[in-house]
This record gives sequence, structure tokens and C-alpha cells, in this order.
Amino acid sequence: MALKLHGAPMSTCTTRVMFCLHEKGVEFELVPVNLFTRENKNPEFVAKNPFGLVPVLEDGDLTLFESRAITAYVAEKFKDTGYDLLRHQALKEAALVKVWLEVEAQQFNPAISPIIYQYLVSPLRGGSPDQAIIDTHKEKLEAVLDIYEAKLSSTKYLAGDFYSLADLHHLSFTFYLMVTPAASLINERPHVKAWWEDISSRPASQKVMEGMTIEQN
Repeated sequence: MALKLHGAPMSTCTTRVMFCLHEKGVEFELVPVNLFTRENKNPEFVAKNPFGLVPVLEDGDLTLFESRAITAYVAEKFKDTGYDLLRHQALKEAALVKVWLEVEAQQFNPAISPIIYQYLVSPLRGGSPDQAIIDTHKEKLEAVLDIYEAKLSSTKYLAGDFYSLADLHHLSFTFYLMVTPAASLINERPHVKAWWEDISSRPASQKVMEGMTIEQN
């Protein structure tokens, strides 16, 4: 039975899981959830995720929400197929993957997500970008990316010279950043830019990115 992923192909959290599923070569059914008509707040969906947020993964009688928990589950369950995103056979490398997974969640994501919201989501909801919020979070993101630039000057990827779930978790938000004026934050840092061009050009990445258009449906 194929996995069922409830979400939207323009959602950063849904696509985070989709990138992982494609890297592992796992078959799944994407069950569309229309965020603009608030299908994610319907009782049927809230029964799957009480917070009313996408995505939700159903694997038989197991239902999971929170995208990072889902990718960890997928990477672990299917560790013997596709690309090893958690470095199962190398304890030290696996530990470094976990470190950079935390960095993405605790440092990168809080800095970048408000920028994406202001530039791309707010206009769809009838608002206009708040430049003060953008400027504040660009400064925070610059500080994070300065650390990335230094790290990526000595290793090809964040956890080492191997692609991992830590890199993959950056794909969704960075993809959208690159269609905003804030793309310069990536482009002006040569090692970060090379890293982004590398991870975004992977076949699994390209397959998901084809459907990542922010529009009402």
C-alpha cells in the first residue's frame, strides 16, 4: 500500500517531505489539501492533525504530522533504499547530520520563513510586504548564512562531504527565497551559492520543484 501524503505542492512543509520521498524512491499518493479554502481546518483533516496544518503522512494505521518528524521516519524506515540521508553506517557522520538538522530548524527556518511570508504569501492574502519585518529577518538570515559560508568553505555539504537530510531540509524555503529580491543573500556568498546550485539540481529536487508555484487553487 502506497503512503498517503496529505498536503499542497506549493507548501514548504509538504514539499520538504516530498523531497525526502523522492530521494528514497518511495511511491506515495499526494492527497491535495486546498489551503486557500481552508480544507486543512475541516473536521476530517483536523482528525488527522489536531493543529490543522499540512502535511500529514498516512502509512497504514500510522498517521504522522510535523514535516521534520515525517522525513526522519521515512529516512529511517526506508534506510536500505534510495539515498542514505541519515548516514546509518557512520556514527560520527550521523551525529553531524543531527547537528545541522537542528541548525536548520532552530536558526535558519526562523530567519527565512518570515521573509518568504512577506514577499510571497501576504500578497495572496490581500496584504503587502512589510519591509520592516523583511529587513529584520534578512539581518538574521545574513548572520546564519555567514556561518554556512564558512562551513561550506571546508566541506561540500553542511554535515560533511556527503548530501544528507540536513541539506534537504533547506530546499523548500531557499527555493522560494531565490525568486525574491532577497536571493542576493545566497548569490553573494560563493560557497553557499555553489551548495544551493548543487542540492537544487538533484533529480529528486527538480522533480518536486516543478510543482512549487504559489498561487490560489
